[in-house]
Amino acid sequence: MIMAVSFTRYGRLYYLDPGGHSPKVGDKVLVPTDAGPEVAECVWAPQWVSDDIEGLPVCAGVAGEQQLERDEGNRRRRAEARSVSKRLIKRHELPMKIVGIDYLDAENVYTVYFSAPHRVDFRALVRDLARNLRARVELRQIGPRDEARLQGGIGPCGRDLCCATFLKDFEPVSVRMAKDQDLPVNPLRIAGACGRLMCCLKYEHPLYQEFRSSAPRVGLTVDTPEGEGTVVGHNVPSDSVVVRLNDGGRRCACSRASVCAPRKQHDARYGGRDTVEE
Repeated sequence: MIMAVSFTRYGRLYYLDPGGHSPKVGDKVLVPTDAGPEVAECVWAPQWVSDDIEGLPVCAGVAGEQQLERDEGNRRRRAEARSVSKRLIKRHELPMKIVGIDYLDAENVYTVYFSAPHRVDFRALVRDLARNLRARVELRQIGPRDEARLQGGIGPCGRDLCCATFLKDFEPVSVRMAKDQDLPVNPLRIAGACGRLMCCLKYEHPLYQEFRSSAPRVGLTVDTPEGEGTVVGHNVPSDSVVVRLNDGGRRCACSRASVCAPRKQHDARYGGRDTVEE
């Protein structure tokens, strides 16, 4: 059994073992963390999955009134800390942008995440923040990818950012991956909300490599179910190739299996029929 929760609406998903609990979508549940149980919203009710998954944290149950009041109080403190931080940054005239704020009520510690074009001397700012918030304050500078993860948003594809939903780690992305996927090497076309190369170029790249290893290359003459023609393009998501037919110049989309050599050899040997050896 597995379930998914999110600490913020439309935020990153965290998977749990429901244990003996059966929360419904929208219920507030307790998630074990290093700082103790925290309140999160159930966005995927417990259900069976075919994969054998071990090591997931176990849901600590449905949140009660006391936990909900504590969570609401922490939210108010984070909102207050954001407002105070922006005011003091403006007063100190620092080139900083507040991205996110965490608060641990058990230790009375604020962690302020910010972005900046270069290193910033924020020692005076930390002292003022600690005095105004009456707590210990830690400032951490983050990069553009982490900034996009914390803020969230909509990607060029029209969906929620991958880094803010399911991606756990950032992996290196290169322009070569964009070229292998026949994408224009234009920063405006292949950059994500963070201004860096889109993460999907990395985890979609193996699909394109596997497709190119068996699909006929562009310019090759192939036989299709509709006649002989020349390959003029690939459509990797649909696992098909675009062929311009010699008869009339009409274009058609054919599945990779119908034009690749192994499939044609199979049909030539078995006559297009599936056989099972016993």
